[in-house]
Amino acid sequence: MPNYVTRISTIEIPVSNVEKSAHWYAKTLNLFIEHQSDQDAMLSFNAKGIPSIYLVQTNDDRKISFENTNTNVTHSVVDFYTYNLEGFYQFLKDSGIEVGPLNVNGEFGGFGFKDPDGNLLSATNIAHLGQE
Repeated sequence: MPNYVTRISTIEIPVSNVEKSAHWYAKTLNLFIEHQSDQDAMLSFNAKGIPSIYLVQTNDDRKISFENTNTNVTHSVVDFYTYNLEGFYQFLKDSGIEVGPLNVNGEFGGFGFKDPDGNLLSATNIAHLGQE
């Protein structure tokens, strides 16, 4: 079979207020706003091979997250990589952003945090194969 899919292009996130969310994502994750309207915004890390973030205005109040029914742990759908887990964690706390507990197991770890709409996001310092 041909290798038709080679990477993730875009991660789509539902938001209630595109302007507010676009500025929050740009500031919090150091993203560049490529496009913004009242209905949507496209943000980028401005790096080759890294997916863009597409914010889409919706009145749907469902949030992105899911519960692992084996462990009863609520997971995010998106994990952002950071080389400085503790520093990013403190930055979010100092910015008044809701964060979960910082979980560190040896040299690796992660934590959850929420965007202005309550969508659950995560940060980790784990780089997987091919992401170095």
